[in-house]
Amino acid sequence: MRFKLKMIPPTATAQQKGERVIGGYIHHYKKKNVEAAERILRDALLPYVPAEPITDQPIALNVIWMFPYPKSAKKHKQGMSRRKITRPDTDNLNKMLKDVMTDMGFWKDDALICTECILKLYSDEPGILIDYYIPSMDVDTGWWMNEED
Repeated sequence: MRFKLKMIPPTATAQQKGERVIGGYIHHYKKKNVEAAERILRDALLPYVPAEPITDQPIALNVIWMFPYPKSAKKHKQGMSRRKITRPDTDNLNKMLKDVMTDMGFWKDDALICTECILKLYSDEPGILIDYYIPSMDVDTGWWMNEED
């Protein structure tokens, strides 16, 4: 399934947890900005939730995070993208996305994801492009392929 969430991607990540000590024990909690980011992702993903989750097959996941150009960016050609090499890290961005998609029933467990490609770009059209599928391996090349293509 391939779809684009037309939104400015949230920059809060699952790694940004708060800590407090209560009675000598450390307690972890989600910060408000992380909860807000999860809520934004849930709302955007809602129209794409499948009728049945993938439960026992490998999954290939490709995600392109497209952020708006910062005001300080040099001139660029309209429609051109440029790689984003600043925080947040791709693995932290994708961790929250995968957790939310798991909770919403896209798949039973994100451990089913056997191959993953993540890109982080600046774009004139911000959003998150998500493509996930059950891959098959081409025995001649050894590459994973999308069975739908």
